[in-house]
Amino acid sequence: MLLGWLLLAAVVAGLGFIRLAPSDPLDWNTQPEFTEDKEFRGGVFRVVRTGPDGLERFHRIASHAPRTSVLAGGPDDGMVTYITRTQVLGFPDYTTAAQDGDLLKVYARLRFGRSDLGANRERINGWLAEMDGASQEASAGQ
Repeated sequence: MLLGWLLLAAVVAGLGFIRLAPSDPLDWNTQPEFTEDKEFRGGVFRVVRTGPDGLERFHRIASHAPRTSVLAGGPDDGMVTYITRTQVLGFPDYTTAAQDGDLLKVYARLRFGRSDLGANRERINGWLAEMDGASQEASAGQ
């Protein structure tokens, strides 16, 4: 019985740490050099030709996404990092988007664990598709 309570306490403490661990902008508001799309176990790189306003358009979508908040930066800074938390346990994923000329570079990754089971890929592909859809609607309205 005591072992069960100790195990439960350890699980609750671990989940509490994951949920409440601080996020230092200096650690997460960075982006490695990459020039092409890449998928890896805990996230993705995406490079998209958007024109010079890509980061502003991406920011409008990402900053209004569920369970997503800005950690650091902004469109005027040329780079923004967002935290998106999983719905049930609140695990954090980080997405850094930066404007590089006409290219938008997006780097999404998990903080804890080894695999995100494709969650970052799905989220970023969805946000980029939403951006593309908004661009097409704006073009059609002109």
